[in-house]
Amino acid sequence: MFQSRDEVRQVYLKVWQKIQLKQLLEPMEAIIADIIQIHPEYHALFDNEADLKQQDFTPEQGQTNPFLHMGMHIALREQAAADLPLGIAAVYQNLVSGKGQHKAEHAMMECLGQSLWIAQRNNQTPDEAAYLECLRKL
Repeated sequence: MFQSRDEVRQVYLKVWQKIQLKQLLEPMEAIIADIIQIHPEYHALFDNEADLKQQDFTPEQGQTNPFLHMGMHIALREQAAADLPLGIAAVYQNLVSGKGQHKAEHAMMECLGQSLWIAQRNNQTPDEAAYLECLRKL
């Protein structure tokens, strides 16, 4: 379940290669492919595999980590599909109806990131009620 940075990047690279070759995708690969395709700003990264494997993406460099960003899209879609935390599926559908999937997920990422940051800072599990309340305010 938990993978190293290199393993995660390799999964994305494999999906990128399958997209280019128009190969069949496994269900999770299809989700990743959709997320890659809605982020054309990251496509050039995948074409330079050697550099990508070694590249760090730090806020100090003024860069968003594309793998963290795309991973948050995956997390939100998985949360909505499983309705965990309970109630997120309805919130997700409501936001998607109003903003479209990509914009809704970007808005939701703020709440997800905040929830994870607070949990890590306090060395505790994320507060699901606070997370859902943040999402409902969007």
